[in-house]
Amino acid sequence: MSDDQDTPQIYLITPSEFDLSRFPSQLAACLDQVPVACVRLALGTKDDARIVKAADALREVTHARDVPLVIDSHILMVERLGLDGVHLPDGARSVRQVRKDLGEDAIVGSYCANSRHDGMTAGELGADYVSFGPVGVTALGDGRQAELELFEWWSMMIEVPVVAEGALDQGLIRTLAPHTDFFGIGQEIWGADDAAAALLEMSKAMA
Repeated sequence: MSDDQDTPQIYLITPSEFDLSRFPSQLAACLDQVPVACVRLALGTKDDARIVKAADALREVTHARDVPLVIDSHILMVERLGLDGVHLPDGARSVRQVRKDLGEDAIVGSYCANSRHDGMTAGELGADYVSFGPVGVTALGDGRQAELELFEWWSMMIEVPVVAEGALDQGLIRTLAPHTDFFGIGQEIWGADDAAAALLEMSKAMA
């Protein structure tokens, strides 16, 4: 994941549940429609067999297009399945150990809700990116949001790349585009009849 350009990039997040007979082709269509910096496998299940099957199927799609695939939470699956890294949902708590376990080449990302302190700590401990959210209003979580001010401050003060995610819409994307490196897009498009077309529409707001 590289943030060496001014326009934010897309960081695509899978649904928490999907049909393996259909979703890989949906994902492929998205990757062929717009440039994507990274894909996160974010399954809700803890069933190892299902995770392995999903990761194998998606890895074929992403690696054929030179797009890294990271997995949410399941650190032990990274090397076993030939994935590119892990997204940690617990702020800075696991970053140091995971970086040590996976080595310097793996992508290690950290979700820090709306905590500057967690974000800075995660960056200091070796996270490749920090993710803040939800940006928009959602019934999930505890009602806290990652506000524009957080991204403005981060982009001025901190060099670690930042991801904005959670309940995004085109208005929020336009507002945040000058202050974030990546937009974590997922639930916003998967319910659409044509996810790739929906992703293209959202991407236009980043320019």
